[in-house]
Amino acid sequence: MEYIQVRKATIDDLSTLQQIGRETFFETFAESNTEDDMNKYLEDSFNADKVTVEVSNPDSLFYIAWEDESPVGYLKVNTGIAQTEQLDEKALEIERIYVKSSHHGKKVGQLLYEKALEVAQQYHNSYLWLGVWEKNPRAIRFYEKNGFIAFDKHIFKMGDDEQLDIMMKKVL
Repeated sequence: MEYIQVRKATIDDLSTLQQIGRETFFETFAESNTEDDMNKYLEDSFNADKVTVEVSNPDSLFYIAWEDESPVGYLKVNTGIAQTEQLDEKALEIERIYVKSSHHGKKVGQLLYEKALEVAQQYHNSYLWLGVWEKNPRAIRFYEKNGFIAFDKHIFKMGDDEQLDIMMKKVL
């Protein structure tokens, strides 16, 4: 593996976040969803206005994994009211860890997870939590390997399709 650097993203990285977000989400879920649902989700979630609001939110942080000058993955974490579920002020949500398929198995996801853990420690969070699609066994295994346990479920809206996410957490 080439050297991977994880850097905090800013509003200057808007187009990169849109591109890596769309690309990795499509690679991960296109086969399992309709084209209409995929297109609706990508447009709703990665348009410039939406990503600008997210990057500008002081309770959300983005990090991009770079291989040389190419983005190969990214991380989004949320604290406080930016969390998609209001569980606990002491929690840090990992909303997204996505890695280009070309870099699966190359520890990029692990580097991004370790950045989330570092952020949680800096913020003195008591636990990390996330939602992972019940039909994504690779991601579930990744989080279990890193000490997460299932504790609940919630609905994730994919276009017009309501899908079930397993909520997992790791006490720090």
